[in-house]
Amino acid sequence: MRHGSIPGAHGRVRPLTLLGDPVLHARCEDVTDFGPELARLVEDMFATMYAAQGVGLAANQVGERLKVFVYDCPDDDDVRHLGHVVNPRLVETDGIVLRGPEGCLSLPGLEAGTERYDEAVVEGFTVTGEPITVRGTGFFARCLQHECDHLEGLVYADRVTGWRRRRLMHQVTRASWHRAGSLT
Repeated sequence: MRHGSIPGAHGRVRPLTLLGDPVLHARCEDVTDFGPELARLVEDMFATMYAAQGVGLAANQVGERLKVFVYDCPDDDDVRHLGHVVNPRLVETDGIVLRGPEGCLSLPGLEAGTERYDEAVVEGFTVTGEPITVRGTGFFARCLQHECDHLEGLVYADRVTGWRRRRLMHQVTRASWHRAGSLT
């Protein structure tokens, strides 16, 4: 990312990976090269997230099996959180567990009540390899947990159970973006 520029301003919007693509259910690999290719990927991810009107995006959602995510997400007090994390580790979840509506750019137009902790702490690195710690509460904590799940090969639908899961899967099969027979 260029210093002082708007994240994604120099990025390329990439096609989103949709539910049913095996890359979404594969564990991502650690980033080992903190060079210009990683910086380009992060720029592209911001551009893609903004184009899709999302609040977070993991690398496997643009077809890259690398542990990196970007976010531009408010918390419950409407404080904006903007950044990226390379090789993130969800090191703490705390507070109460809340079931709230959750969506995903890889399941466009759908959402389901998903249980998440209302506090989360993620440790990782910046695109230049500097260590960072990101703390979130409320909706932002949900976002951090959601993106960390992606990098472990999970989508929020994997956390939904019972009638909520049955309803969501029914909606997936009826979605215009769903390819028949593509669900695993």
